[in-house]
Amino acid sequence: MYINDLTYRLGERVLFDRATVAVNKGWRVGLVGRNGTGKTTLLRLIFGDTHSDSGDITVNAKIKIGRIAQEAPGGDTSLIDTVLAADKERAQLLAELESDHDPLRTGEIHERLTAIRADSAPARAARILAGLGFDDQAQQQPCGALSGGWRMRVALASLLFSEPELLLLDEPTNHLDLEAAIWLENYLLNYPGTLLLVSHDRDLLNKVPDRILHLENGKLTLYSGNYDRFERTRRERLEQEAASNIKMESQRKHIQSFVDRFRYKASKARQAQSRLKMLEKLQPIASQVENGTTSLDFPKPEPLSPPIIALQNGTVGYIPGQPVLRDLNLRIDMDDRIALLGANGNGKSTLSKLLAARLEAEEGSLLRSKKLKVGYFAQDQTDELDLTGTPVSHMGKVMPLASEGQLRNHLGRFGFSGNKALTHVGKLSGGEKARLLFALLSHDAPHLLILDEPTNHLDVDAREALVQALNFYEGAVILVSHDTHLVEMVADRLWLVGDGKVRAFDGDMAEYKKLLLEQRRTERRQAKETKPKSEPQLSKKERRKAAAEARAAATHLRKAVQQTEKQLEKLALRKTAIEEQLGRPELLNDNKKLTELQRELGKITKDLAAQEAQWIDAQQQVENALSLS
Repeated sequence: MYINDLTYRLGERVLFDRATVAVNKGWRVGLVGRNGTGKTTLLRLIFGDTHSDSGDITVNAKIKIGRIAQEAPGGDTSLIDTVLAADKERAQLLAELESDHDPLRTGEIHERLTAIRADSAPARAARILAGLGFDDQAQQQPCGALSGGWRMRVALASLLFSEPELLLLDEPTNHLDLEAAIWLENYLLNYPGTLLLVSHDRDLLNKVPDRILHLENGKLTLYSGNYDRFERTRRERLEQEAASNIKMESQRKHIQSFVDRFRYKASKARQAQSRLKMLEKLQPIASQVENGTTSLDFPKPEPLSPPIIALQNGTVGYIPGQPVLRDLNLRIDMDDRIALLGANGNGKSTLSKLLAARLEAEEGSLLRSKKLKVGYFAQDQTDELDLTGTPVSHMGKVMPLASEGQLRNHLGRFGFSGNKALTHVGKLSGGEKARLLFALLSHDAPHLLILDEPTNHLDVDAREALVQALNFYEGAVILVSHDTHLVEMVADRLWLVGDGKVRAFDGDMAEYKKLLLEQRRTERRQAKETKPKSEPQLSKKERRKAAAEARAAATHLRKAVQQTEKQLEKLALRKTAIEEQLGRPELLNDNKKLTELQRELGKITKDLAAQEAQWIDAQQQVENALSLS
């Protein structure tokens, strides 16, 4: 894919100003930039939903481009059938097979169905749905029975199943819980096509992309490596620009001093004019630092004696006699930083509402400090904001006795200074609305912050600001988030919510991810064991012999995997070196060298694809061998 001199205006704003970049086949690219810079617009331009003012976006006409449908699937069609229907060629061939009785055409159809792996399609669709949180029973339900967030998961599953050669993903983890987000991360790591991923999830941007495409000031800049490497490289470049500007400013002052002294002296007039022309050329480097920084600052609460909340033998639910959570024995102090882990639907939001006093315990003893103030953030609260109001008017409703100066001072803690505080809420971005909610929930300096998916609309910079603000905050924090980076940086205690109970998890996020992967392997193994077996059962002696042979085969296969990994590393290093050489301007004058490098790059790209396929096959064989041992 090539983007050349792309210009696109949205009203008076220029989102893209002669932007140029090339994305090669097989790259996994993370598209980053502040909210409102045009990332989603770029995906729409690539997909063809809208057209540029000038410039070109060139994509091979033969490849399939895919992105999540704007409307979530609904109706009476089951989840599994909805996903299967996403492979339109397969669906069309199967329909034709039922109606066409020409033996020659029937043979052609069967041949094509074999080529596109039609026989394994139901299993592949089921695996994707399971990874996104739908068990076998749920996969048979109609899409119309699901909520909007769950239907968007079905839309994502349909897109992944269709396997487009160019996959466009815009914030794919927004509707996922942590478990599904971890599965998606591993799935995308092995995606066979080209990936362009818009995300503000720092952990996802570090694990999946091999390149970062930065959109800033209407320009696109490509960086090698993951997000951390991009941030480090960009910081070094900005520091170099700042140093160059300081040096240039010193030169400007020196030249200006000469001009001021001699511009009216006849013998020096010509030299003074020459210096003036030199001064005009010494323009400062256009720094890539964006205007303004994200600001978040939660007010300091008054200290309370511990515990601020204590619950013994608690039970909570929405329908009497049908508890969502039971046997709750919890204690929260002001210095606690707790993250709630567990799949969506397990009760994390229910527990959050109980702690925020938005639900009452049906049973048990719940004690709260009499002076306890709680700030509660929920994903759907942005829908409750008055779009015609302003940040100042919203603050006035929760702080009716405060002066406008006091309202503005509090809003300033969350980035709403000057005219921004008087902007209509309808014109605020999703991230700005989230920051307004932070300001509203903290107006009375709460002792406990309960944040349910607070980062969904925040860009990377705003997420880092939230991390810092929560770490400086002197009250307790209860956090529900699929953002692993946020959880790792803020929480020092993890609670698992599942099977109707809440229990402490004695480990960190890396160990929790490992636990999830082990659980998935166990579930797959159990699913295989429950399938009817057509082959006769082996004796104990035969099983021991087969297991020993499987372990020996696995050892041999592991060596093959290691050798393939070494070869992949060598090829990847050489590919990176060639790409860096091809980016040098002086190479444009050396056609022979340019041709040689392009040929070598093409060969290495093919070798990489072959080695990666071999590596995946070897890994699968290792897993199969170990499952027999």
